Amino acid sequence: MMRFAARCAVIVLGGMLCVPAGAATPSPTHHRAHRVKPLKFQVAKLLADPAVSRSHWGIAVTKMDGTRVYALNAGQFFHPASNAKLFTTTAAVALLGSSATVTTRIAAMSLPNKDGVLPHGGLRLMGAGDANLSGRTTPYIPPALQPNPAPPEVDPLRFLEEMADQVAKTGLKVVEGDIVGDDSLFPWQPYPEDWSMDDAVWGYGAPVSALTVEDNMLKLTVTAPALAGAPATVAIEQAVPYYTVESSVTTTSVNTMPAVGIDRSPGSKTVRVYGTVPAGMQAMTSHLAIEDPAEYAAMAFRQMLEQRGIRVTGKARAEHRLSVDTANFVDEAQQPLMLPPTDKGTQPGCTDFCTTLAEHVSPRLIDDIVATNKVSQNLHAELLLRRLGKAFADDGSAVQGARVVRTFLTTLAGVNKDDFVFFDGSGLSGHDLVAPRATAQLLQYASTQPWFADWKSSLPVGGVDGTLAGRFTQAPLRGNVFAKTGTLGEARALSGYIDCVSGRTVIFSIMVDNHAPHSHADETAMDKIVAAIAATN
Repeated sequence: MMRFAARCAVIVLGGMLCVPAGAATPSPTHHRAHRVKPLKFQVAKLLADPAVSRSHWGIAVTKMDGTRVYALNAGQFFHPASNAKLFTTTAAVALLGSSATVTTRIAAMSLPNKDGVLPHGGLRLMGAGDANLSGRTTPYIPPALQPNPAPPEVDPLRFLEEMADQVAKTGLKVVEGDIVGDDSLFPWQPYPEDWSMDDAVWGYGAPVSALTVEDNMLKLTVTAPALAGAPATVAIEQAVPYYTVESSVTTTSVNTMPAVGIDRSPGSKTVRVYGTVPAGMQAMTSHLAIEDPAEYAAMAFRQMLEQRGIRVTGKARAEHRLSVDTANFVDEAQQPLMLPPTDKGTQPGCTDFCTTLAEHVSPRLIDDIVATNKVSQNLHAELLLRRLGKAFADDGSAVQGARVVRTFLTTLAGVNKDDFVFFDGSGLSGHDLVAPRATAQLLQYASTQPWFADWKSSLPVGGVDGTLAGRFTQAPLRGNVFAKTGTLGEARALSGYIDCVSGRTVIFSIMVDNHAPHSHADETAMDKIVAAIAATN
């Protein structure tokens, strides 16, 4: 009816219906029956539902030129959760460039001598902040183009294996010294401020290291036997003995529900697994964070060298650079910073270990951003933040990365300096705060940039892929919502672009804090709000 009204120039003035001369007057009842209610009324009705009415809601909707369409608490603070990745990834692509890469090196103090011996110093794996030393396929393949059946899983340490092959081709026979996992490009700050202690056990809370392998996590599998009463099998897929499992998981009758607990104390390499699983249950999997990724990488690489007939006299160990920054995080992050037109480089410096025996070049930055946003990969976002800090503030710390992002947002993207506070790059920190209008402004800025199409392709697509594969699965929203999700405790967010029923595209940011625990009513309301935005614009 909205399109009919616009076509016929129907105008209501002071309760009187005015129509062009000669046009038939439509029935008032017929007009009301087909008219789409304005967005503000639809949102008000949805948020009046007792299941969501006690939560704190914020909404910003704008046209692609930034003109306001609708706002509710748009200037108030909310926990952005993984919507923080929108800010980190736009800063990274804008400042570092879509094609930026980094190079992981195997370095020594010299080449092997004529007898194939490195006489002193050992070997170093020089971490460069590459997030994709893993089995991940890059560039990203959309679900519709992925092979069926899926190919076998790729060795997550394949690139370390390739570098071990390169080292072997140098004629090296003996390493006199240690194999060192060197992640000193970034200071050793494995957990950003206000990451929850219980997050550190799991893969999504894996520690941040310039030398990252396997997304810094290992898969744990619990397999139940066919008969009740027998112990379950618990195994961790690890290239070298790293974690020890203490399992007391038992098997119950077929019709019971699994109840499994997993504990690992900070600093410990003992994983305790306990509880019950039903007999014959399909294997359960979880991902555990690697306590010290640089150490794990060094251990794995030492083993690879020995498998190639290279003797190592020393041990495998990590070498970190401890932070000496004593400044208050917020104060330091707000210090002005001049952004040069190109980065200073994010490769490890050359001191004693200047001879490269092997190397691996990372995927392009935009390919990593697609992986980061599609599945909401926390560790990748944190590494991007530290690459920014290293490139533009000469230190790969979280605070310097946040300083670069703040400078980018306020000086280039036009975001109000008082509308956001970031303590990390992923949104896992409970200290992060963002106003919905800041997110909308960022999205509007991104749409004007030459890299926009590539960056937009990193966003999950409703009903199609990423974290939105199971949402907006029906027309007209399927394939027409391009947005980043966010979930953290009792906070949830969704921000991006909608191709509306009219053919127009609008920008939106919806954030909710303090929803009821273990409830999805807020997500349901959020999705209905998206549908209302699409129908009314």
